[in-house]
Amino acid sequence: MEDRWLSVAEIATYLGVVRDSVYRWVERKNMPAHRLGRRWKFRRDEVDEWVRSGGADDRDSRDDLTDCTHATAGLSISDPLGDGALTIPGEDRL
Repeated sequence: MEDRWLSVAEIATYLGVVRDSVYRWVERKNMPAHRLGRRWKFRRDEVDEWVRSGGADDRDSRDDLTDCTHATAGLSISDPLGDGALTIPGEDRL
């Protein structure tokens, strides 16, 4: 087994997520990462354990809604009053 430090791009590919998710998990979910200068590096075994322990579980998090773009594909979402409440045609205000 290869035992080397992985970059953000490599760990994102390994986990099947985008790099922004990795940065967000490091910041908000205590994803195990090591800062080397300006770069983040990861140990695959540490990240695997973090995932197994539920570290990447976003089920209770409402601040990761930006990852749900696939769920809104084809919908027109707007904020017509500028008050932060979103409107989806045919739905109540969110």
